[in-house]
Amino acid sequence: MTTFAVLPVKHFVAGKTRLADDLGKGTRKALVEAMVTDVLIALRRSERIDHTLVVTGEAAMEAIAHGYDAQTVLDPDDAGHSQAAIIGIEEAITRGARRVMLVPGDCPALHPKELDTLLTRAPAPTPEVVIIPDRHGTGTNGLVLTPPDIIAPSFGPGSCERHVEAAKAAGARVRIEELPSLVLDVDTIEDLAALREALGGGHGNAAHTRGMLNRLARR
Repeated sequence: MTTFAVLPVKHFVAGKTRLADDLGKGTRKALVEAMVTDVLIALRRSERIDHTLVVTGEAAMEAIAHGYDAQTVLDPDDAGHSQAAIIGIEEAITRGARRVMLVPGDCPALHPKELDTLLTRAPAPTPEVVIIPDRHGTGTNGLVLTPPDIIAPSFGPGSCERHVEAAKAAGARVRIEELPSLVLDVDTIEDLAALREALGGGHGNAAHTRGMLNRLARR
């Protein structure tokens, strides 16, 4: 089954505005770039992701994406995560996708082996929506859609329940899966602290984000 990952990325300078009271614009930009890079590395290392599409209006993303075997899709309006995801889904379908996984750019702890385990499970005989909640259990950090257009993504507060209801309305099978490496997204300084604790001082994935967090800790 041909599987595309769709990764929406906002303009770097527009990212993580809820961290503006704690981090300067340049630091936020560097953090966003580090996190997106680590997500791209995880997707490239996944054996079950055939292609990755980065949906963005950020000029610098094209070179970064191509460096990790991903392709870019223009998002000229930067209208938000859900709209970018829809653009990516439509493009993935035109390129032959039978399944898509929507992944955020601010979950740098994403581990390819966890991703492969999730995607290796045999697809349901009927359409299926797999929802990966955030650490609070109310938002959505990942969606696996089979077929890709079975529902329209609707990210944001309360999105987990919205996706469940949309899947049921579409007659799809619903699975809620908790991937430890995909529960930690970064919107607030508390989220950043939780990510720092989760990554700890060990080695492994999220090398770029670890380096960024280490630099912040030394300030």
